[in-house]
This record gives sequence, C-alpha cells and structure tokens, in this order.
Amino acid sequence: MVFRKPPDGGWGWVIVVVSFFTQFLCYGSPLAVGVLYLEWLDAFGEGKGKTAWVGSLANGIGLLASPVCSVCVSSFGARPVAIFSGFMVAGGLMMSSFAPNIYFLYISYGIVVGLGCGLLYTATVTITCHYFDKRRGLALGLISTGSSVGLFIYAALQRELIDLYGLDGCLLIVGALSLNILACGSLMRPLESSYSPPPEKTCVDKVPDQYFVYHEKEKTVEENISILEKGYVDEKCANNMPDYKQDSILNKNVLSSINVNEKDTYKKKVVEQTNFCKQLAKRKWQLYLNYWEETMVLFKNKVFAALFVAILLFDIGVFPPSLLMEDVARSANINEDDYRMPLISIIGIMTAVGKLTLGTLADFEWVNTLYLYVTTLLMTGVALFAIPFAKSYLTLAMLSGILGFLTGNWSIFPYVTTKTVGIEKLTHAYGILMFFAGLGNSLGPPIVGWFYDWTQEYDTAFYFSGFCVLLGGFLLLLAALPCWNACTNQSSKLPPNTYSYKVASSA
Repeated sequence: MVFRKPPDGGWGWVIVVVSFFTQFLCYGSPLAVGVLYLEWLDAFGEGKGKTAWVGSLANGIGLLASPVCSVCVSSFGARPVAIFSGFMVAGGLMMSSFAPNIYFLYISYGIVVGLGCGLLYTATVTITCHYFDKRRGLALGLISTGSSVGLFIYAALQRELIDLYGLDGCLLIVGALSLNILACGSLMRPLESSYSPPPEKTCVDKVPDQYFVYHEKEKTVEENISILEKGYVDEKCANNMPDYKQDSILNKNVLSSINVNEKDTYKKKVVEQTNFCKQLAKRKWQLYLNYWEETMVLFKNKVFAALFVAILLFDIGVFPPSLLMEDVARSANINEDDYRMPLISIIGIMTAVGKLTLGTLADFEWVNTLYLYVTTLLMTGVALFAIPFAKSYLTLAMLSGILGFLTGNWSIFPYVTTKTVGIEKLTHAYGILMFFAGLGNSLGPPIVGWFYDWTQEYDTAFYFSGFCVLLGGFLLLLAALPCWNACTNQSSKLPPNTYSYKVASSA
C-alpha cells in the first residue's frame, strides 16, 4: 500500500484531536488508579503489594503486549483496532464493578482494560506519526497530554463518584464514558494515496489454474467410491440383461469410466493442494525467521539496546509514585484537611505541561532529543531520592509536580525511537521498547508495595526506584555520547522478504 507524504496538517489535526480524547478516555482511570487503590485496600483487606498488582497490570499489560499490538495495528489498521479496543476498555471497567475479590480485578481491570489501552496507545501514536513529519514532536506531545489531562480530571472525578455512588457505581459510570472511544476511533482515517496501485493478490489467488482442475461440484471420496462400486455391480450384471437394455448398460459403463477419471483427478488435486499448503507454511515460517532476524539487527544499534534497558529501569522506578503517592501521604500521617488538591491530580496536570513543553522542544533543530530524554531520566532519579525526605503536603506536592513534568518525556520517546531506527522500523522497534516499558510498569508498584509490607515504610522503596532510574539514564548517556549521529543514521542491510514494518504503514 502506498502512502502520501505526511501532510503535517489538514486531516492530521483531526487525528490529533481524536487521539487526544482517545488517550484521555482510556488512560484516565488506569492512571488515576491510586484513588481506587485505597478503596480496594479497604474493601478486600489484602496487602499493599498484592493490591498494587491491579493498577500495575492495567498500566503494564498493554505495554507488555506492544509487539502484538503493533502487529494488530499493522495488519488491520488504526481505525478497526481503536473501535474494538474501545469495547474492551468499557467492558473491563464495567465488569470490575462486580468484582467479588482482588483476583477478579486482575483479569477485568488489569488485563482487559490494560490490553485495550495498549492497543489504543499503539494505534494513536502510529497514525499520528504517519500524518506528521516536521511537526511530529508537537503532534505527539499534544496527543500524549490526553492521558495526563485524563489523570488530572479522573483523579477528582473518581473520588467524587465514589462519594456519591460508591466504588461499583463509579466504575460503571467511568466504563460508560469510555464508550466514546468508538466515536473517536471511527475518525482515524488511514493516510492512503488516491493513486495507490491495486492490492497485490494473496498467496492463494496466485495459485496456478492447474491446482484447480476440478471446477465442477466436488464429491467426497465416499461418494466417488460409491459411484465406482455401483458401476462395478452394473457391469457384472450386464451379461444377464436382455438385448434391449444393452444401450443403457453401455451408457452406465461410460459413466463409470468417467467417474474413475474423476476419482483420479480428485486424488491428484488433493496431492497438489497438500504440496501447496506445505510450501505456504514454509514461506510463512521463513517470514517469522526474518522477523526475528530483523529484531537482532535492531539490537546491533547500541543506542537502541541502551534505550530498551533505560525504559525498563525508568518504568520500574517512576510509575509507583503515580499509583502510591496518596498512600505515601497517608503513611506520613498528613492531615487530609491540608489537601488542597489530590497529589495524583498534580502529577497529571504537570505531566501534561511537561509533554507539551518537551514535545515542542523536540521540534527545534538545535535540540538533541536523545540528550533531552537522558536529562529527564537523571533529574527524575534525583526527585525520587528526595521523596523519603518529604514530610508535609507542600513538599510532596512540589515533588509530585516535578515528577509529573519529567515523566512528560513520554511525548518525546516515540520521537527518539524514530530518530534512532527510522520511520520504516518505528512500529517494530516501538513495540519491542513498549514491551520492556510494560514489564517495568508491572513490576514497579508491587515491588514498592512489598518493600512497605516488609519494612512498614516507603523510604527504602523510593531509594531503590531512584537508583533504577539513574542507572538507566547513565547507561543511555554512555551509549549516546561517542557518536549519536552515527547511531541514528546507521542503516543495516536487511535480508530479502523480511517482515519489515512496511506493513506498519497500513495503520
């Protein structure tokens, strides 16, 4: 399929708007799950580590499945995937309102909602990258603020809905709101060229006519055998028949000989089609081998290899505050009357500011986006080390704002990935990186929760989180310092007929 040059405008701004609201609606509740986390602790009486798995799965499972999400968007396009995923998110939220225990929430809220969010995130990022080139940083920054604004609004909204309708009513209403994703997804028109050549025939359509020699109504083997047996009986009885029936018998013998030919033709067709299926399976297997070969080519790029380690460690360390900050304040014995705004809401609004600011900076030619990303990692690690020293609402609010702004680096992460591997391999590489990001998201909050269950304080947990983020930042910095331009412009020759993400353009 052939695509036009990215228009950097036009319908692309509609894509930006609907992608913004898609991320707003799907990520609002999972990112603001810290409000629900406190309710689930009281409702089910489980430990902090076990309860934290619900929110970590919701935010991590979609990223863990990013390679699968990438293949889905590449194969079916952004629009169908977005509509289908809207049903998943809404259904998972509504199912969670009937959860009898924490294990049910692992499935309904953690896996179903999380997988739907992962599909929607991949769809919105991919189609936005296709519509924008020169303004890609700004466009990605705008759509990624949808999740941050959703975090800001849903934190207060869910708390208010819980006070009015209880936890179950809150989840039902939030699930109903998520159905608006269907309307957003219907507007994600693919960027197809009006002069694109007709689609290439599928492998089955390319089969020569000799494989389809039997065009008449096909008979089963049993039917052909019964026809042959009937012809044999008729031939055996022919000598005892009167002469006036000889013509009729002759006709039957002719028909039986035709049926023998039909049987031979049928057998030949079965053999030929069996051989064809074997060749088709062999070709598909070769495509999978080429896919993994291309993956290994990606990891030969040292910046890409360091990037996947950095994103894993970053998500292990930085995601727990957004989930557990409210409980951190409770554990620090901060009076709820001092709360002027939920800490999660502060993280959300400052994340939106950070995404817009960093996304805008990424569009300037004099800004090296990789160094900008590394800077946010190092500053985030320092902020995490400072959390154990915060003993008042004001200091926690300040640190929440700083962490929120720095985690806005999500808006430039696709930009960094594109510069590292190229737009042709974006979906493939981005899916791999998001897998490791999801692994970090899934492990981070339970690890912090287990640290609290063991030590009855969060200090050690946040020291560990800060160390992870700093380590990832330094590794990425070391990989990028010598030759950033050589790494970004590196082009490796791929084997023929590879599963290269040219098909990713079908989004």
